[in-house]
Amino acid sequence: MTQANETVGFVGVGLMGHGMARNIVEKGYPLTVIAHRNRAPVEDLVTRGATEAKSMEELASACSVVFLCLTGSPQVEATIAALKPGLAKGSVIIDCSTSDPTVTERIATELAEIGVDFADAPLSRTPKEAWEGTLDCMVGASETVFARIEPVIATWATKIVHLGGIGDGHKMKLLNNFISLGYAALYSEALAMSRKVGIPVTAFDKVIRGSRMDCGFYQTFMGYALEGNRESHKFALTNAYKDIRYVESMANAATVATPMTSAIKNSFALAVNTGGDGPEDYLPHLADFVARANGIE
Repeated sequence: MTQANETVGFVGVGLMGHGMARNIVEKGYPLTVIAHRNRAPVEDLVTRGATEAKSMEELASACSVVFLCLTGSPQVEATIAALKPGLAKGSVIIDCSTSDPTVTERIATELAEIGVDFADAPLSRTPKEAWEGTLDCMVGASETVFARIEPVIATWATKIVHLGGIGDGHKMKLLNNFISLGYAALYSEALAMSRKVGIPVTAFDKVIRGSRMDCGFYQTFMGYALEGNRESHKFALTNAYKDIRYVESMANAATVATPMTSAIKNSFALAVNTGGDGPEDYLPHLADFVARANGIE
C-alpha cells in the first residue's frame, strides 16, 4: 500500500494525540477517530475533516494504519483486542504510548500471526509540539514497515529516529524518560533545599538559567515554580510514576543495578501516594510534594 492511499485511524486523542491527529488530517490523510471520555477533541477533529467511528472494530475496518496514543501497556493490549475483529491483513498498528517493551514484542508476535504489522513509535516533547507538528519520535520497526509509516509520522514529528527492531523504540523511550524524570526529581529536591537554606526560587533560577545546567526541560519545569503556571509541562504525575516503574522493570530484566532509578521512583511514589494522583497533577507539581515532605508550604 502506498502513501497516497493510506487511511489512518487514531485511538487516544488526548493531550498529545489531539495535536498529532490534527496534523494527520490537515496534511491530507483520511482520518478516523473514536471518542473515549472527552468528546471535545473528537468533535474538533471532525470539523477539520475526520470521521468518527462508533466502535473499535469499525475504526479498524476503515483504516490501513492505526495509531495508538494511550496510557500504557494494559490499555494498549485492551485496545488491540477490540480492534482485532476489524483489522485487515496488511494493516499496521503503531503504538505511540510509553509501553513495556516485553509486552510490545509479544503483541507484535501475536499480530504477525494474523498478517498485521506492528511498530512502536513513542514520543518526546509536549502537547505544544504535538499541536505544532514538531514532536520527536523514536521508532522500533522493520525496515519495510518504517519506510511505509515514516511519511505519516512526519505529519506530526520533525525528528524521527529509526532505532531498530520491534521494542527498541519503547526501550529508548524509557531511557529518555529515566533522564527527564530524574531531572524532575533533582530539580524538586534542589528547590526544596534552596528554600530551606534561604535562597529564593528567583535567585536560584538566575544562576541556573542560561548556564550549562539549563535545558528545555528545566525551562518548562520552572514555569510552575516561578510563575505558578500549572500547565507549563502537562504530563501527569501518575504517568511519570508508571514510566519509572517500567524503567525499573526493564533494568531488572537486564540485571542492571538501579540506585538512581529507585530514588527517582520513590520521589514519584511519595507524590502519587500523598495526593498527586489526579489527572491535572503534572510533572512540575512534584516540587510541591517534595517541599511539603520537608516541612515547606
